[in-house]
Amino acid sequence: MRHFFLGLSLAGALFAQSWQTANDLPAVDLSGLPDTLKPAVLKMLREQDCNCGCNFKIAECRVKDPQCGYSRALANAVLRDFKAGKTPDEVYATLREMQKQGPVRPKVLEDPVAIATKGDPYRGPAAARITIVEFSDFQCPYCATAAPKALAIAAQYPNDVKLVFKQFPLDFHSNAYRAAEASLAAHAQGKFWPLHDKMFANSRQLSRENILRWAQEAGLDMKSFTTDLDSGKYRPVIARELEEGASAGVMGTPTFYINGKRYNGPIEPQALKPILDAELKGAPARPASTH
Repeated sequence: MRHFFLGLSLAGALFAQSWQTANDLPAVDLSGLPDTLKPAVLKMLREQDCNCGCNFKIAECRVKDPQCGYSRALANAVLRDFKAGKTPDEVYATLREMQKQGPVRPKVLEDPVAIATKGDPYRGPAAARITIVEFSDFQCPYCATAAPKALAIAAQYPNDVKLVFKQFPLDFHSNAYRAAEASLAAHAQGKFWPLHDKMFANSRQLSRENILRWAQEAGLDMKSFTTDLDSGKYRPVIARELEEGASAGVMGTPTFYINGKRYNGPIEPQALKPILDAELKGAPARPASTH
């Protein structure tokens, strides 16, 4: 759920019709909040204005324009303050202060962090000069939009870019965890990417029955796959990657890191080409608009 997407997917358009009641906002991860605080956070985001010039409320802007860096910064400030135990009045004060200072635009590439990738599924050369790490959720509609674009962009740099997939299933997506386990079970048989593509293409139909059918179509050994899927053997892997993502600063899905630097921009060739070309040259990427 992030500002990395250009336009809205069908699911995003459906969310846009009900931003006043939606509990799933792009790049606003409420999963770590106590249930008692979630209504207060959502109420504030639905009532307070975004300062990007859109004339939307913060929640409305997050849903209708997931690329907006302003509403993302405001929403995450609200989330951070509530998680820190601040009162609603104190959180309101934070918002007022931020709006006095004008729009807050995140850097296109943030400072690098260490992200372990050994053993993770990847596309591209193992020793590529650029590693793009994608933290993703198979049930997230925004991830479903971004995933094929990320693969296409990596394919434009066949000798220089490695795309690594990391599991980050969100609690409020009921089928995401099972899909993550299934993808790892497929990875054990060298079939991660075929199942990855199929699940993202059908991200609203991730039933166990469908996943088993897709796995069979992908040519997996079904006895081994079913055993792995049902055994819980990949729960430690998923837990580790959730922790890695949280430590790296992941606050929603999908989140991308380019050579360890969180990328705050659209997953589109025209936006990423200058970033990747600059990485190849060893030069800092030139800041660009994320709105």
